[in-house]
Amino acid sequence: MEENVIRSSVVKRDASDSRSWLSAAPICEPLSQHHIAHCGMMHAVSPMKIVRTYLSGTFFLATVDGAGQVLVDGDWQTISPGLACVQPPFMSNALRCLKKTAWHFCWVRYHEQAGVQPVASIQSPSVGEFNALAFQAAIQGLHAEASTTASPAFMQQWADLVQQYVLAFVSPFRSDDRLHRVWIAVADQLDRRWTLEDLAKIAFMSKEHLRRMSLTSLGRSPMQQVTYIRLKQAAELLTHSELKVSAISAMVGYDNAFAFSDMFHRWTGYRPSVYRHLGRSKSL
Repeated sequence: MEENVIRSSVVKRDASDSRSWLSAAPICEPLSQHHIAHCGMMHAVSPMKIVRTYLSGTFFLATVDGAGQVLVDGDWQTISPGLACVQPPFMSNALRCLKKTAWHFCWVRYHEQAGVQPVASIQSPSVGEFNALAFQAAIQGLHAEASTTASPAFMQQWADLVQQYVLAFVSPFRSDDRLHRVWIAVADQLDRRWTLEDLAKIAFMSKEHLRRMSLTSLGRSPMQQVTYIRLKQAAELLTHSELKVSAISAMVGYDNAFAFSDMFHRWTGYRPSVYRHLGRSKSL
């Protein structure tokens, strides 16, 4: 197989996106009801690498066969069969193939405009187990219908099914509301000096039990989740407000603007000022 060979099958919501790789994709208008810009399947090999400096909508990806890597929380994580990952809006997005390993994956790209609640929340896992084969079958069915008879009723059912698979992943299973209480409390007080002990008290559990539950449901430790919530809010403020970087830094819990800038750069790949400029000048 030649390097960088990419084969993809895509379905888009309308004809507004004129990029070459989307030009021949069939249209499924019901995708708009779920704020989905496009979805599809891709088969690629090294050195394929995709980098988006600013992600205006949630991005969901699941590996069917082979393996590849996605930049998650500032680190490259390998997404193998049976795993999926979700990346929220207002963050950078990158994926790449591994050497000598073909990667077959499915994705859904959302376009959540201002005022629309993103499909990924602060309680959504970054990486977790997922039935990619069933998800692929739903996208294949949608692509086949949109490419042939394009029945509005049938396309609606396929689009709804694709959405349900994504929701099943991004909405974590909870036997109780303990984790929910913790992350809502953090989001409400981002400038607080949170400690693991503080979080455990809110959850009414031991620090070790909270750590295990957080890793299982989110793929992050409790303090990593605090950082995630802070930087997600910072990214949104950088894009949609005129606040100074120093002010945003303090609002999300960083007394030192330089420490905030370093952490933001690690997680997104860009300094806050650069990220603000890119987010306002590019529409991806």
